[in-house]
Amino acid sequence: MIERGVILIATIDSLINAGSADELRERGCAVVTGGGHTIAVFAKEDGFAAVDNRCPHMGFPLDRGTVKNGILTCHWHHARFDLASGGTFDPFADDVRSFPVSVVDGNVYVDPNPPEPDPVERWSKRLEEGMEDNIRLVIAKSVLGLNSSPAEYQVPLAIGARFGTTYSDDGWGPAMSMLTCTANFLHHLRSEGRPLALYQGLRQVSTECAGQPPRFIVEPLPTGETRAEVFKQWFRDFIEVRDSDGAERTLRTAIELGLPSEDIHDMVFAAATDRIYIDGGHVVDFCNKAFELLDHIGWEHAGQVLTSLVVGMASARRSEELNSWRNPIDLVTMVQEARAGLPELWDSAEGVRGGWDDESALADVILEDDPSATVAGINRAVSEGANAEQLGSAVAYAAFLRMARFHTSNEFGDWDTVHNTLTAANALHQALMRAPSVELLRAVYDTAMSIYLDRFLNMPPQRLPEPSSNGAVDDLPERLLVEMDSQQRVEESARLVTNFVANSSEPDEVLPALAHAMLREDSTFHHFQIVDAAIKQYEHRKGDDSARHCLVAMVRFLAAHYPTPRAVSQTYNIAVRLQRGDEIFSEG
Repeated sequence: MIERGVILIATIDSLINAGSADELRERGCAVVTGGGHTIAVFAKEDGFAAVDNRCPHMGFPLDRGTVKNGILTCHWHHARFDLASGGTFDPFADDVRSFPVSVVDGNVYVDPNPPEPDPVERWSKRLEEGMEDNIRLVIAKSVLGLNSSPAEYQVPLAIGARFGTTYSDDGWGPAMSMLTCTANFLHHLRSEGRPLALYQGLRQVSTECAGQPPRFIVEPLPTGETRAEVFKQWFRDFIEVRDSDGAERTLRTAIELGLPSEDIHDMVFAAATDRIYIDGGHVVDFCNKAFELLDHIGWEHAGQVLTSLVVGMASARRSEELNSWRNPIDLVTMVQEARAGLPELWDSAEGVRGGWDDESALADVILEDDPSATVAGINRAVSEGANAEQLGSAVAYAAFLRMARFHTSNEFGDWDTVHNTLTAANALHQALMRAPSVELLRAVYDTAMSIYLDRFLNMPPQRLPEPSSNGAVDDLPERLLVEMDSQQRVEESARLVTNFVANSSEPDEVLPALAHAMLREDSTFHHFQIVDAAIKQYEHRKGDDSARHCLVAMVRFLAAHYPTPRAVSQTYNIAVRLQRGDEIFSEG
């Protein structure tokens, strides 16, 4: 017989017998197993309820909790759940899975296999909630849940992109670049490292947006204007006078009109380089990262993503305003004159474009102690047929050599000085490959001058490690990670990477090892930037010594800053163990 108010939902053979109703009422709770689950069955005033016995927060056995007024409380972190549905009252804890209960002939039965919710929908929603409340463990569990579902990596990436460009009135910030960096090198990671990378990026976005006012996106203009060149001029003019509202509405309108992405690239990068080296190169870097993010999640997000750049572009510090660019040498005037002559010089070399191949020599000139020689060297390369990508590549290589030759006798904070120029140079190179134009090419002069300003950080220059013919390569990942477990193992780490890239039959295997070395730490903006930039430069230069030099620059920077407390990894590893079903709580 079936007791009133309880519906039998499956045949008896498919259910778990939790004992007699009278005994269960007397005991209050029973734990049963079946269908791959350990289930806590509770007696309550109007019948019985069954939930997974593992607290979804950190795995505490819920049968050791307390039930009062229909609320089940876990005593480890005091998470509270509606016993009837399993829903939690506390954002830091997930809903606990509930199981249907039937009472048949005085016995209590539990169905261990009710229909499961769509995992992509469930974990996507949970990721949004975790980011809203900035709860790292929830973000980690959600990323792992999506990783084990049919969802592609673009799903959590798009959630993070929408969140980061909505919940910060300042618009695009470092965390959005960090999220994009993780997406860029995701394909180099082994499968177990990919959710860790996404978690690292997403938790940075959540933290950066915490407590910030949201951004309200402007509506497009009700205009009949459709000419790309008009929108480009409007946008540049508004950025020039620091009018972020006008600039944002112009850009939103151009995107909504469906202007080709090439025109949008041209508009944004022209405005980003109208002034000299704005915000220390960060503006070009952020613009490039925003377009890279769209490569992953799709151009349909362009209106949301690209308009988030505008506030930073309009308010950025301009190098014309800095004493270091004016004295003792007036670099600003030197660059402005070179920029003014570039269009004519570029046009005059049209017939020989592609005939230049002397990147290493130009990089050496840029590294010299003579800014006028640098400008002359760039002009000579243009006149001899260098294309935009080659010029960007030469400047990027010079910037990486500054880092590779950075001497550890310098002040520790000066690592960041060299780093800022390096990532700006890489961003310019990537942007010139994406959207080459004479206007964007102007920034080659700017970035080369920043490399010049960093020259004393290579005095004396640290020697680049040379590969050893008998250098061991088989166990690089393990040896590198051990080396970077100790502070300031800068040169030792550089030698390991040098020998591996030079001697291994699979030199690309160094990339996941380097990325993992970064992801296991409490890494910050600069660490994400340099790993992403170095991997891009390595891929661009594979087979050439310059590829190895770029990785040496990266590993020296990382080794100088590691190890850290690794609190981020601890949270993530708890989430991994929970997903596996490991026991986190222990009285031993």
